[in-house]
Order: sequence, then structure tokens, then C-alpha cells
Amino acid sequence: MSEKKFREPNITINRVYTRTGDSGETALVGGQRISKDNVRIEAYGDVDELNATIGGCMEAIKPFHDSHPKLVKINSILHRIQHELFNTGTILATMPEDVTENLPCITDNDVKVLEEEIDRFNNDLPTLNSFVLPGGSKANIWFHMARNICRRAERRSISLAKECDLDPLIIKYLNRLSDALFVYSRWVNFIIGCKETTWNPNFNK
Repeated sequence: MSEKKFREPNITINRVYTRTGDSGETALVGGQRISKDNVRIEAYGDVDELNATIGGCMEAIKPFHDSHPKLVKINSILHRIQHELFNTGTILATMPEDVTENLPCITDNDVKVLEEEIDRFNNDLPTLNSFVLPGGSKANIWFHMARNICRRAERRSISLAKECDLDPLIIKYLNRLSDALFVYSRWVNFIIGCKETTWNPNFNK
């Protein structure tokens, strides 16, 4: 049985500015215009920011590809996640009544794959006995920034879900993705040999 295919993009971008947003409103996928500070816009704006930060994660580990080939596999995972985040943003930018069967979206399998990857990467890591402080490498910091933005996108989506019907897979996916980004942050440091620092509430006391 072939996997369900989403609708292909049907857009042409040949002009960057349109002036239609100068009044503080923007258009949704269905054509409705709403304020740019609407919680729906905030939600998919956070997802867009997360996508850009994932790109930063990919670039941060590129210099280590030759010396640590294992990092190449996480790069392909991040590339897939970028596409999944665009699918997430599509649903967030669409009113519930305009969501169609073949509109790009998050699926149960997307969540399942993330969970499998979390378990696989986490199996390589030492057990934690405290919280981890971001640092050790620039790559690690990029992943922690992505994790924090992902949590913000999750919170915004929860706020949106209180106002209207929202596919619960959106919140579930973002919740799982933030966990994945935490594991990836540790795994990257582990692979390149950077020691991680755990939280000590009595540091320097």
C-alpha cells in the first residue's frame, strides 16, 4: 500500500513584498485576513523560527562531518524535520474549516519515527543524574536554542487549541521534537568528544 501523498504547493513567488500586510494583517491559507499578533500567527511564526534554527544546527555540525562521519546521519534527520515543520506551519496557518484531506500535515508516523530516533540516539549516551547546562560546543548551543523555541511553539499551539479545533498531533509532535532536540544536543557533544556540564545547585558555595 503506497503512502498517502499530500497536495503539492501551488504557489508562485516572483515578488517579495506585496504591501498587503502594511495594515498589520496577513492572509491565511484559506484567504481570511487576521491580525499579525493573533495567536495563530504567533504559533506558526514560532514554528518558522524553529525551522530556521534547525538550519543553524545543520550548519553547526557540518565542519565535523569529515572527522566524525556519524554526524552525517543526524543531518539527514534534521533535513526531514525541516519539511515536517513546514507541514506543521501549513496546518497552523489554516482555519479548521479549510483543512482538507490532502493538505500537508503531521501524521502519527512522524511522531513514531521521532520516538524511535530518540530511543536510538539516547542509547549511546551516559545516564543523566542532573539537568544538563547548554555548552561544550557551538553545535550543542544551537540544538538547545532550537529546543527552547520548540517549547515556545508548543505553548503557542496549546493556546491556539483553547480557542479553536486544532489537530492534537501538532502539539504531540512539537512535544516529542523538543525531547529529540535535547537528546541530539547531548549526542552531538558525545560524538565530537565535548564533556557536558550538569547542573549543580551548590556550585561555588
